[in-house]
Amino acid sequence: MSNNRDLKKEILNKISKINNNTDLQQLKISELGKKGRISLLMKSLSEMSIEEKKKLGKEYNILRQNILDEFEKRFDEISLLEIDKQISSESSDITLPVRNGTFSEEGKIHPITGTIDQIISLFSDFGFSVETGPDIENDFNNFTALNIPEEHPARQDHDTFYLKNKNEEDRKLLRTHTSPVQIRTMIDTSPPIRIIAPGRTFRCDDDATHSPMFHQVEGLVLDKNINMGHLKGLIKTFCERFFGVDNLPVRFRPSYFPFTEPSAEVDIGYSSEGDNIVIGSGSKWLEVMGCGMVHPKVLINCNLDPDEWQGFAFGLGVERFAMLKYGIADLRNFYEGDIRWLDHYGFSIDDLYSSVLTKYRDK
Repeated sequence: MSNNRDLKKEILNKISKINNNTDLQQLKISELGKKGRISLLMKSLSEMSIEEKKKLGKEYNILRQNILDEFEKRFDEISLLEIDKQISSESSDITLPVRNGTFSEEGKIHPITGTIDQIISLFSDFGFSVETGPDIENDFNNFTALNIPEEHPARQDHDTFYLKNKNEEDRKLLRTHTSPVQIRTMIDTSPPIRIIAPGRTFRCDDDATHSPMFHQVEGLVLDKNINMGHLKGLIKTFCERFFGVDNLPVRFRPSYFPFTEPSAEVDIGYSSEGDNIVIGSGSKWLEVMGCGMVHPKVLINCNLDPDEWQGFAFGLGVERFAMLKYGIADLRNFYEGDIRWLDHYGFSIDDLYSSVLTKYRDK
């Protein structure tokens, strides 16, 4: 037990002396990673008796959790210090008049807003209207009506932000996709239906390629005699127009979603030039969206007859499409509010509405 205390004291002392997250992450890996001292202690339990496992297993778990908590605490402390340092070193007098030159423009349209506007404009050419819904949804619209079973991982607390309320039978949550907009539309509107649903969505995830809040655009077509061929033609044409590549290689790969059957992942062709991705050439494939024919159970849940109505649905991540088209490497940049980044990647009004949209509208 004394050895554990000494080990804990040593590691905590190292943590307290580190002042940047890069070095702190390296220390975390060296101590808690597969070959770290804490991990080796846990592995040593396999060679012990049952009684020793019971006693030492508990001690080792407590030790590991205490050290992990200290790492997380120090990460937060360093992040706050870095923010304070950045604020103090990059402060500017916002009352100063605008200079002529680089910063003479009044502002830029954020890449997320600009990408959503492009997607809406492209789908409007195909006769789609825009529908929206609330960020806070109920369990039925977000999961049950979409044929997502009770035991599905997406319905667990570790994946979804649930809101506390007195009536647990109708618990509220931050929507995990914009699919509830499709459900609301099918319940409230008589077919035929042709809509897209852009909006914010929320999931418990946060790293360079995931964010707890992100944006989606989902689409729904519901009519008589709709088939997979209609879906494939629409998606291929949309991808070609969005990325500005004629004859873009598009592949539909069989997949599974609870709310569509059959389901498919959509891949587009690309090649690599160093660290850059070139859309439309080469022999590599990149997944960009999911789609499929609306599952009959979803139609039944919305009081529609699957023998009379058929349709397809699709969904894409706005940030992912923006990153691919404009060469943005880190998802977190979208939300940091760095004016220099926005000045580089943001759109002027002329940039946004005189590019790919004008090109294809004029045809």
